[in-house]
Amino acid sequence: MPIIPITTTDTLALFCKRQKNAEFLTVDTEFMREKTYYPILCLIQIGGPAEAAIIDPMATAINLEPIHDLMCDKSILKVFHAARQDMEIFYYEMGELPSPIFDTQLAAMVSGFGDQIGYEPLVAKITGIRMNKQSRISDWSRRPLTPQQLTYALGDVTHLRPVYENLNSSLIESGRSHWLDEEMAVLTAKKTYSANPSDSWQRIKSRNNEPRFLAVLQAVAAWREREAQRRDKPRNRIARDDTLLDLAGRAPSNFEDLSRTRGLSPNFARGKSGEILLSAIAEGQSVPECRAPTKKIKPPLPQGVGPVTELLKVMLKRCSEETGVASKLIATVSELEQIAADDNADVRTLKGWRKKIFGNEALALKRGEISITIEKSLIKVIPKCTV
Repeated sequence: MPIIPITTTDTLALFCKRQKNAEFLTVDTEFMREKTYYPILCLIQIGGPAEAAIIDPMATAINLEPIHDLMCDKSILKVFHAARQDMEIFYYEMGELPSPIFDTQLAAMVSGFGDQIGYEPLVAKITGIRMNKQSRISDWSRRPLTPQQLTYALGDVTHLRPVYENLNSSLIESGRSHWLDEEMAVLTAKKTYSANPSDSWQRIKSRNNEPRFLAVLQAVAAWREREAQRRDKPRNRIARDDTLLDLAGRAPSNFEDLSRTRGLSPNFARGKSGEILLSAIAEGQSVPECRAPTKKIKPPLPQGVGPVTELLKVMLKRCSEETGVASKLIATVSELEQIAADDNADVRTLKGWRKKIFGNEALALKRGEISITIEKSLIKVIPKCTV
């Protein structure tokens, strides 16, 4: 039977009404953003307990309000795989975020499937189903969609149901259901998806740490971010990073100087946009040095911290392999360095479940209460009393 996308509001409303009593729904989106700042929503896929559907948000006769209501229904769990981009799209479309949610990629990271496993390999490992990847990189904005595209898109939610059920059962059985509360909270926080133009300069790599330079860089980067949002164009279509660095270093003050900037056309420099950019540069130059932005420069590690950190990395690798929890969820290199420097470091690794499976052993190693050795190619922990 051919897959027919939903293209009218009435049909969508009836589908969403039938899902109102669902315990959980699997959700995915297909989008394009190569030529735009904001993602273009091309498809929404929803899998319910008895049926699954593909919704065409590009159809002229459709209003997505029924989906908005469903996504914000607190009594229904929404299940995604690698949820962040899907959540961002819903935030742009609805002004709200789906809630509550479950991310199977995160759940897999505490269930022995490694770090950030993709959807297709996770489906294969849990269900044995091998998905056809040919339509994964498609132009989802073209109409009509091919049968292969529709089959692939629907599989993104139909196979996700048994994947979720397997992972959820595993988490309950292992007592790890709440281990991902912090990560899920980040995904459902609006600030995660609210880009502040004044912070956009931090994405640009630069070796110049002078306050005046950074103040102008912050101003021109904010200008680019606002222009990209206003014109719905990728940042680099407005101005490349090296162009912004050049502007921050030279700080042109008139149209003639601005027109000499590599990456800006003379017409742009002498037009209204050039006037706005010159104003941003002047604004950056007027920032007092004491209020200029500063880079977070990592201080040199205290003597002895480096070798201890390397030992903790070995311990972390062992812990990850034994518990089936991805190492990046347990501790970052920065957190290991902080633990190496201070037994009372205020890091997540020394709190909650992370402290139980790794933090306590890390501190014990630092204090000389345990040691590590290699036995039959495996890392072993030896209590001090038996060394």
